[in-house]
Order: sequence, then structure tokens, then C-alpha cells
Amino acid sequence: MNDTLVGVVVGHGAVAEALVGAAEEISGIRGALIAVSNTGAGREALEERVVAAVAGRRAVVFVDLPSGSCLFAALHGLPARDHVRVVTGVNLVMLLDFLFHREEEIAAAARRAAEAGARSISER
Repeated sequence: MNDTLVGVVVGHGAVAEALVGAAEEISGIRGALIAVSNTGAGREALEERVVAAVAGRRAVVFVDLPSGSCLFAALHGLPARDHVRVVTGVNLVMLLDFLFHREEEIAAAARRAAEAGARSISER
């Protein structure tokens, strides 16, 4: 069994798909990130999409906003989360860091990605 982490990117509209596409293009790594959109989905349907994307695997779920339907779907849809971590405020740097460190323990990979994403934000 492959125990490498999968990343699930959950976002409003086309945000998740755009971020996944950009991360794959830059890194050359395909299939490690799964995009989930809330487009056309009510609460239950969005929860089902998130659960299906995780599919029982060890996963870091990256959500576009620190509140709202996408976060609520991840938290409510994945109540037993010992194999899943949720990180909010996803950005491209965060996803790239994750792609190159998917062999790490889940909490360490989630923390590392969140820290990389936060460090990448600056005002100049």
C-alpha cells in the first residue's frame, strides 16, 4: 500500500482547479492533488465531494477560506480525522511545498505547508 499523502484542494468556483493546475505545471507532479469545487453543490453534496476525494486515504485538505461552506464541508464531512488534516487559506506556495514533502508524517506535512504558505505572504 502506498502511504504517500494526497492533497485535496477545496474551493469556491474554479479556485481549486486553477491552483491544482498551476501547482502541477510548476512541479511536474501530477495526480497528487485533487480539486474539489463547491459550484452547484449544497451542503450535503459538497461534503460528499470532499469525502469522495479523500476516499479514506491519508490526506491534507487545503481549503480556500478560513470559514464558509468549503471549510464546513471538510470539517463536518470528515468527522473522524486521524488520517486527515485541514489547512485553511490555501495558496500556491503551500501546495508546492506539500507536493515535495508528501512522504512526511501527516501533521508535519500539514504544518510545513501552512508555514511555507504564510511565509510567502508579504507587502513590498
